[in-house]
Amino acid sequence: MNDWPIYVINMAANTTRMTRVTDELARRGLSFDRFEAVDGRALTEAERARVYDPQANARRARHPMIGPELGCYLSHVALWEKIAQGPAGGAVILEDDFAAQDDLPQVIKALAADGGDWDIAKLFSLKQAQGVMARRPLSAGREIVTPYKVPTTTLGYAIRRKAAARLAARALPVSRPIDEDHKHFWELDLRVALVMPPPLRFGDETAETGSIQSARRRARGLQGWAALAQGWRSLRYRLRYVAGLHWHRLVRRVR
Repeated sequence: MNDWPIYVINMAANTTRMTRVTDELARRGLSFDRFEAVDGRALTEAERARVYDPQANARRARHPMIGPELGCYLSHVALWEKIAQGPAGGAVILEDDFAAQDDLPQVIKALAADGGDWDIAKLFSLKQAQGVMARRPLSAGREIVTPYKVPTTTLGYAIRRKAAARLAARALPVSRPIDEDHKHFWELDLRVALVMPPPLRFGDETAETGSIQSARRRARGLQGWAALAQGWRSLRYRLRYVAGLHWHRLVRRVR
């Protein structure tokens, strides 16, 4: 019953997640295609050098990217390329740890028919209370809003075909996690909307391969000057982000 294709990004080893989200979508009458995730941990040095720019990362990101973050980004890029070459006007991309509200089919149908000025419409936000620039009805009980601050995570979102083509063309080499790039929407000329209240939430995050969050925690543990340097880097990133966000929202009024 969905006009836009739905893709679920999943690593083959994560069978528990795939079984659960297959049931989530089937119970709501939604068909989908499973998309094999890129395993960033398995990249060779040559492959990593082709898709990742550590110098840009040092300038622009909070911390060096780890393999799972890189694989996540590359999975989305590969899907953007697929969507850009497809016949539909857009698609829905889901990561395999979501849980859905019962009206997800109606939300997707409404997004596919919507004529608003957005490139990506996020289906999840950790924060239910969002600062909002603009809002309008989308479907029964749901609004589509322009958030002042773009939410983190790429648990699920709708993306228009032209936006997918544009993002895919400029994505590589990557220098920071995909959701951090989306938060810097002004750098990508990206119009990000958010469905409120969100029709997705986090489901069971059990994964045979582990999660990005657990891998990031294992990558911590710096001491001494290295810890101080990382602290300064994180602060610099935060200050630049906040300054850029307020400039483009309050001064330039970029939406």
